[in-house]
Amino acid sequence: MTGRLAGRVVVVTGAARGQGRSHAERFAEEGADLVLLDHCAQVDSVPYPLATPADLAETAALAGKHGHGVLAVEADVRDLAALESVRDTALERFGRIDVVLANAGVGSFGPALELTEQQWDDVVDIDLTGVWKTVRAFVPPMVTRGDGGSVVLTSSVAGLVAFLNLAHYTAAKHGVTGLMKALAVELAPHRIRVNSLHPTTVDTPMIDNTDARKLFLPGVPDPDRDTAAELMKSLNALPVPWVESIDVSNAALWLASDEARYITGIALPIDAGATAPYKIPH
Repeated sequence: MTGRLAGRVVVVTGAARGQGRSHAERFAEEGADLVLLDHCAQVDSVPYPLATPADLAETAALAGKHGHGVLAVEADVRDLAALESVRDTALERFGRIDVVLANAGVGSFGPALELTEQQWDDVVDIDLTGVWKTVRAFVPPMVTRGDGGSVVLTSSVAGLVAFLNLAHYTAAKHGVTGLMKALAVELAPHRIRVNSLHPTTVDTPMIDNTDARKLFLPGVPDPDRDTAAELMKSLNALPVPWVESIDVSNAALWLASDEARYITGIALPIDAGATAPYKIPH
């Protein structure tokens, strides 16, 4: 086998589409066997359609074209017992876990003082607590095996700076950043590296929907995709409205590979300069 991750087993949550699908395909290209998880059901407080079982099956098929093992399971990251069951199945099939990509996440929108309790709970439970539960389920076998590994947590630029009308998302993603730092210290003696990714807007269904466009473009009635793309360039220092999922996947691949063998505890922006305090207008 060839590839930077040949012979390694990689867990990806939120794998059915978007960044998760991109991660699955990119890691399969590099020789990894894959354990793919997604809830594949709607969450009532999320205003855009979430992934379906058909989406997860399509991701598994796309990753499987590279000829490596693929285990795809519907599981909710809020359910620790379900994650542990997937872990046990993965260990029976592959015998090991080397990399964990805690990617699953959702968003909803509204001023902090107007968010419903359900909106808050769903975002924090999935985007933060679900990340911890993913680590809690899948990392202990890596510790026991004693052969090191890599954990990559998907945060956001909202894990570094504040976003208006996204207090729950900002809080959750800041929490992921803190969780990463704590895990990096605790797992370092086991040679398990832990880092986080902080993308700007990514061209996925979480951003490419009516509610998100209205959030980022207040005062623009019902903006279409082309209008949104032009105006959203102002979010970034580079003149682009968003990055692609593959840009995040390539960063995740580097962090998971031996090329980053001594990189741990970092918050890596893939942000097109979005976190720069001052930007030249495009």
